[in-house]
Amino acid sequence: MGNMDYECPHRISIPPSKPFLQSLRSAVKETFFPDDPFRQFHGQPTSRKLVLGLQYFIPILEWAPRYTFNSLKADLVAGITIASLAVPQGISYANLASLPPIIGLYSSFVPPLIYAMLGSSKDLAVGTVAVTSLLISSMLRKEVSPVEHQRQYVQLALTATFFAGIFQASLGVLRLGFIVDFLSHATIVGFKAGAATVVCLQQLKGILGLVHFTHETDLISVLHSIFTQVNQWRWESGLLGCCCLFFLLLTRYFSKRKPAFFWINAMAPLTSVILGSVLVYLIYAEKHGVQVIGHLKKGLNPLTVTELAFGSPHLSTAIKTGIITGVISLAEGIAVGRSFAMFKNYHIDGNKEMIAFGMMNMAGSCTSCYLTSGPFSRTAVNFNAGCKSAVPNIIMATAVMITLLFLTPLFHYTPFVVLSSIIIVAMLGLIDYKAAFHLWKLDKFDFVVCICSYIGVVFGSIEIGLVVAVTMSLLRVLISVARPRTTALGNIPNSMVYRSIDEYPNATKVPGVLILQINGSIYFANANYLRERITRWIYEEVEDKLKATLQYVILDMSAVGNIDTSGIRMLQEIKKNSDRMGLKLVLANPRSEVIKKLDKSKFIESLGQKEIYLSVGEAVAACNFMLHTCKSDPQDSNV
Repeated sequence: MGNMDYECPHRISIPPSKPFLQSLRSAVKETFFPDDPFRQFHGQPTSRKLVLGLQYFIPILEWAPRYTFNSLKADLVAGITIASLAVPQGISYANLASLPPIIGLYSSFVPPLIYAMLGSSKDLAVGTVAVTSLLISSMLRKEVSPVEHQRQYVQLALTATFFAGIFQASLGVLRLGFIVDFLSHATIVGFKAGAATVVCLQQLKGILGLVHFTHETDLISVLHSIFTQVNQWRWESGLLGCCCLFFLLLTRYFSKRKPAFFWINAMAPLTSVILGSVLVYLIYAEKHGVQVIGHLKKGLNPLTVTELAFGSPHLSTAIKTGIITGVISLAEGIAVGRSFAMFKNYHIDGNKEMIAFGMMNMAGSCTSCYLTSGPFSRTAVNFNAGCKSAVPNIIMATAVMITLLFLTPLFHYTPFVVLSSIIIVAMLGLIDYKAAFHLWKLDKFDFVVCICSYIGVVFGSIEIGLVVAVTMSLLRVLISVARPRTTALGNIPNSMVYRSIDEYPNATKVPGVLILQINGSIYFANANYLRERITRWIYEEVEDKLKATLQYVILDMSAVGNIDTSGIRMLQEIKKNSDRMGLKLVLANPRSEVIKKLDKSKFIESLGQKEIYLSVGEAVAACNFMLHTCKSDPQDSNV
C-alpha cells in the first residue's frame, strides 16, 4: 500500500540543523527577550549607545527633553488632584496595615519620585494599596502584635517591603516577568473582590466604634466579633460613618454620570476628612466615643536603614510576606498600567515596571515607607485629570512633602470612622461583578477559578484564597497540556478544506481515510493519553462495519509546535500498531522543530519521507490515488 506511483506536487523539506549554542541562544532570546530591547543599539557609536543605555534604564532622561509647557499645565492639575486623594488614602491604608498613620503619608512621598524617574507608564499614580495593606497586616500580626510591640511590627513591615522590592527588581533584571502571568485575569478578579469584601467587613470596626476586634479576616470570625459586641456599638460613630458613606457614594455616582466632574469624586475623600475633623473638634465628639488619629509628627521621612530586621527571629515571615505582596502588587500595578496605556495607544515595558517597582520599594523601606504599587482608583483619577507624563507623581510627592512639613497637626482630630468610610467606598470599586458575569458567559472554568478565589479569601484567609486561585489556574494549564484535544476532520463539500466534523456538520469523512488533528505540543505529560486516544479512534473506525474499508490514518501535525522523546516514542508505537492492523500512517504539515526531531530520531526513515505531506489536502489526494489504483488488487484492499 505504498505511494511510489503518486507524484506529490510538494515534498516536505527537513530544515538544516543549527549548532547547539546557536539554538540555545535563540531559545533564551525568545524566552527572556521577546521584545528585543537591544535592537536600538545596533549600528550605533559607543557614545550613542551610552546615551541610549541611560535612557533605557532611566526613562525620564528619554522623555524629559521633549517635555512642554502645555504638558506641565495638564500634569499640574492631575498632580494636585491625585494629591488630594493620596493624603486621606495614605492615612487610611496605613491604618488598614496596622501601621502608624504617618507611615501612610511617608509612602506617598519617596516612592512616587523614584517611579517618576524609572517607570514607563504615563498614567500610573503610585501609592499604597488596600489589598496588600490588609495582607501585610494579616500575615505579620500572627507573629508580632502591632499594639503591644509596635516598633518590632513596623520593623517587620519595612523588612517585608525591602524583600518585596528585591524580588520585584530581580524579576525585572532577570527578565522573569512571565511568572506574574500565572496570576490569570479570573484569579485577579476573584481575589480582588474577595479581598475588597474582607476589607469592607474589617472597616465595620471603625464604623461601629469598636475598640476590640478580631484579628482574623474570614467572614465568620468578623461577623462573630461584631454581633457579640452589640452592647459596645457607638451610635455617634455609626451616624457619622453613615453620613460620610452617603456623601462619598453620592459624589462617586455623580462623577460617573457626569465624567467632566471627575474631580468632585477625587476631592471627596479629603473633603470628608476636613469636614469630619472640624465636626469632631466643634462638638467634642472624641469624648463621646468617636476615635481620632491623634498626634502626627511633623517632618520628612526619617531614614530606616538600621531598622530593617535582618536579624529578627521572624525574618522568614517577613521574606514570605514580601514575596507574596510583591507578586500581587506587581500583577495589579502592571495590569493597571497596561489597561490605561491601551487608551492612549502606547506600550509600557513590563520588565522596566518591575525594576521601577522594586527600586521604589527598596528605597521606600529605607525611608519609612511600606509597600507601594499603582492603585487603580488613584490611576483612574490621574488619567481622567488629563495627565501627559509621570510628572503628576512628582507634583503629588511635593504636595505630600508640604503636608508633612507644615500640615500634619491639622489631622489630629481626623476620626477613624471617616477613614473607614473612605476605604469601604474605594473597595466597592474592586468588586467587579460585571467581570464575573462575563467570565460565566465566556468560560465556565475561568468563572469557577474566580469564585473559588473569592470564597477562599472570604471564608478562609487572603493567603488561602490566593493559594486556591493559583492552584486552580495551574491545574487548568496542566489539564490543557496533559489533555490536548484530538479531533476527526472531514472535507468541506466543494473545497480542499478539512475541518472538525463536530464543528462543521456538513463536513464529510473521506472513505478509507481517517484524518486526526492533534491540537497541542506532544510532551511526556500527554504522550500516553494521545497514544490511547488515537488508538481508540482507529479501533472505532475499524470495528464499524460500515467503515471497514479503512486503510490510511492521517495525523494533522499543523498545531504541534514541539515534541519530545516521549512524543516520538508515542508516534513509533502508533506506527507499529497501524502496521499490525494493515494500516498506513501518514503525517501532514509537521512544524520545523518537530520534523527536525523526527529526522534525528530516524522516525522519518522508518516511516518513509514520501508519507509526509505539506497539507492535509495533499495527503488525502495521495491516499485517494492509492486507494483507486489498488482497487483492482484485492490483497491491497484488505485491512
